[in-house]
Amino acid sequence: MEKITTETHLKEIKVLLSELNKKLDSLLEEKDTCALMLWRRNLDFLEKEPDTYSFKGIKAQGNCRHSVVP
Repeated sequence: MEKITTETHLKEIKVLLSELNKKLDSLLEEKDTCALMLWRRNLDFLEKEPDTYSFKGIKAQGNCRHSVVP
């Protein structure tokens, strides 16, 4: 009789572990979705910002830093 009870408990534990794994997978997927949404929102914000420097301006500024003024 005890063996049946132990086997029954093990089956119940396996079912509960399976349900728990499904819930964890769902939470991880939700977390990833939220992270992607926040990342996208941050990119949208940056796209609306004006460019501070042009490539030409950055190159000229970089050259000025390394040049020696007599």
